[in-house]
Amino acid sequence: MDVIRAGVIGTGFIGPAHVEALRRLGIEVVGIAGSSPERARPKAEALNIRKVYADWRDLVADPAVNVVHITTPNYLHYPMAKAAIEAGKHVVCEKPLAMNSQQSAELLRLATQAGVVHAVNYNIRFYPMCQEAHARAARGDLGNVYIIRGSYLQDWLFYDTDWNWRLEPELGGSLRAVADIGTHWLDLTSFITGLRVQAVLADFRTFIPVRKKPAKPIDTFVGKELRAEDYVELPIHTEDYATVLLAYEGGARGVMTVSQVCAGRKNRLAFEIDGSRLALAWDSERPNELWIGHRDGPNELLMKDPSLLTPRARDFASYPGGHNEGFPDTFKQLYKAVYRYIRAGDLTVPPDFPTFADGHEEVLLCEAIERSAREQRWVEVEH
Repeated sequence: MDVIRAGVIGTGFIGPAHVEALRRLGIEVVGIAGSSPERARPKAEALNIRKVYADWRDLVADPAVNVVHITTPNYLHYPMAKAAIEAGKHVVCEKPLAMNSQQSAELLRLATQAGVVHAVNYNIRFYPMCQEAHARAARGDLGNVYIIRGSYLQDWLFYDTDWNWRLEPELGGSLRAVADIGTHWLDLTSFITGLRVQAVLADFRTFIPVRKKPAKPIDTFVGKELRAEDYVELPIHTEDYATVLLAYEGGARGVMTVSQVCAGRKNRLAFEIDGSRLALAWDSERPNELWIGHRDGPNELLMKDPSLLTPRARDFASYPGGHNEGFPDTFKQLYKAVYRYIRAGDLTVPPDFPTFADGHEEVLLCEAIERSAREQRWVEVEH
């Protein structure tokens, strides 16, 4: 495929991030679709996008669009991805892939049968130092993995006046912190170690059981300055916090904590992986550093420098040492892999990016975690 053009559905926080990354790669964004043309048009003007579709179905049907990027609330992922696949379009979908495993399994089956390229936006894999951790683990540097531990913490829902569609189960699903940020942590650590979770034991807590919903729509992460009469109080049925014990294949054990009410933590994912030979640790607030722990020698702090990285990680680092790469760059690197794969046109080659298979795996994990929290017991993951 010589010319590849994209269309983006969704104009909230993450949609423009997709647009920016695509443009950095030289991919033409034909147009965007939002919840309404009225809401989408200001975003299109700000992004200098000429075409605003009256309906997302028009974007999917447009023969000028080869790849559909879905950046909408979770409940729309399944119908939009299904429609795009049936139209013969390649699909890049935000996470979680679907609202339940029946939907995600169907999307994986349909995409495979249709022979389209499919990806889920687990972009955190594409920090250069996460790619480096993966490459080192794959060549055996860790030895046998003992423990995988860490957290993903945010504070954007810290106050009872903080609101977002993710708080509404009919829009975001019955899980919130686990599905929104926990799946990023689970996907990343499994990608690095190559290990799948076999069983989970989860504990949830909703610290703010009643929140004040603004009477008008607001964007994710946008500060609000509203009066008391501008809110409506609503009960909350999704988790502010979760800690999950993890039993991995091969005997490794792990623990993950996720929360969206941790003051001062804007968007911090951290992990430490302890193996029989050494340990690896990474913190998204210091994304250009990889900590390497040793028992019988000095610990190391590897700075992001392509000349020091393994060939795989070097492929996803665009700037020389001393030139930091961050969150927007991960989108660019993910789409570089996806669009390179589309251009190559050989679906028999294993993709080097997260696919609907990974998205389905995370939905299965979410269902096991939710069941464990509800029943207060260990639950096996139905891979």
